[in-house]
Amino acid sequence: MEPSENTSPKPGPAPVPVSFYEKHKKVYIRDVKGWWNSWRWAFVWFTQILFYGLPWLEWNGRQAVLFHLAERKFYLFGLVLWPQDVFYLALLLIISAYALFLFTAVAGRLFCGYACPQTVYSELFMWVENRLEGDRSARMKLDKGPMTARKFRLKAVKHAIWISIALWSGFTLVAYFTPVSELLAALPYNLSGWELFWTFFYAGFFYMQAGFLREQVCKYMCPYARFQGVMFDPDTLVITYDPERGEPRGPRKKGVDTPALGDCVDCGLCVAVCPTGIDIRNGIQYECIGCGACIDACDPVMDKVGLPRGLIRYTTENALAKHFTSKDVVGHILRPRIILYTVILTAITVAAAWSLATRVPLKVDVIRDRSLLAREADDGRIENVYNLKIMNTTEEPKRYSLAVEGMDGIEIVGERIVEVASAENHEVTIVVRVPPESGKKGANTIYFDIKAQNHDKIAVHEKASFLMP
Repeated sequence: MEPSENTSPKPGPAPVPVSFYEKHKKVYIRDVKGWWNSWRWAFVWFTQILFYGLPWLEWNGRQAVLFHLAERKFYLFGLVLWPQDVFYLALLLIISAYALFLFTAVAGRLFCGYACPQTVYSELFMWVENRLEGDRSARMKLDKGPMTARKFRLKAVKHAIWISIALWSGFTLVAYFTPVSELLAALPYNLSGWELFWTFFYAGFFYMQAGFLREQVCKYMCPYARFQGVMFDPDTLVITYDPERGEPRGPRKKGVDTPALGDCVDCGLCVAVCPTGIDIRNGIQYECIGCGACIDACDPVMDKVGLPRGLIRYTTENALAKHFTSKDVVGHILRPRIILYTVILTAITVAAAWSLATRVPLKVDVIRDRSLLAREADDGRIENVYNLKIMNTTEEPKRYSLAVEGMDGIEIVGERIVEVASAENHEVTIVVRVPPESGKKGANTIYFDIKAQNHDKIAVHEKASFLMP
């Protein structure tokens, strides 16, 4: 049989391009009032009063909270920490990590919804935007409309305020590392290069993330959103929609019995008030920051249609599936992982507090002069030379007495009293001599005793080595 004249296959449908990235759609958030919103703004006020106010608070004639990089000293009210105290920074990071684990395991993303800088600054910027451009519908209409004189004026004023807040925040951040009095004296032309860099760097990120990126930071940039799932379990309190009660959705009127419909009237307010633009009715989603705005939007709607509140509420997966009462939910909070996190967090916190409370406000580094191992003095005794770095971590000048022990006849030659100013590091060179018969050849262990006069508890017993020829 002869082949057909037309053996080419028929053309199929054109390939459809597939995008691996969701096209960004601006989220227009509707204002909401309610219990959870009040708590969120309480945290906004609390965190920002702390952030903007601490650099201006004085303590003992200096800035109360200052991480002075130039002097290599950290001031925390009455506490002065030095680079040698980096151990406490490690403890602080460990405590913060375990606190995050504990809070997340108990009640989800509380930090994200109420205290995260991204959430707080976005709230500030959106508040400015709402006051200038109007409510949600007014902002959507303004953005879709042409560029008029009114639109240009509103946008220009909004961005000017945003930039002002961002610059002041950048200046405040730098004031934690350089005394604010020095920064004010250096304005506007005498700021150092790094101070200018970090002011504008932080301000730029502040302006970009709180003004433009907003929910994209929470959805795509924040690593916590990605690994939070491993901290959740079925007994973790999260913001949840009750589908058993709410479905099927549909509009209804107050007092009218519609048994075919669930309690959700499909008003869409829970989506309109969500800062990340998700629909909580689709179930638990990693984009949810746990702010509670959807609860504040849903409860008044339930009141209007004469239905009980709590269609959207803080609850757990087990509570929804097994119809737990509030008492049952609270009872399931205390579970093995919560107990473990709590015990570890409490132990580390108590240990850190005890260490700080019993910390000796004196640090000494003993460095033997390596250029001169050992030498014989005029009287026949053997001497070694040491450099002592004495750090007075208190905020008052101190006089320290020096002594040495560990070998027969050992003594310090010369001055044995050292004065060190408040919160200062003083270096002193001392000569130590011993009789030639008092030690073995090579290294011998000795100890320096440095003690504050009139303060017996402020003392250091520091180990060193004495070389005999």
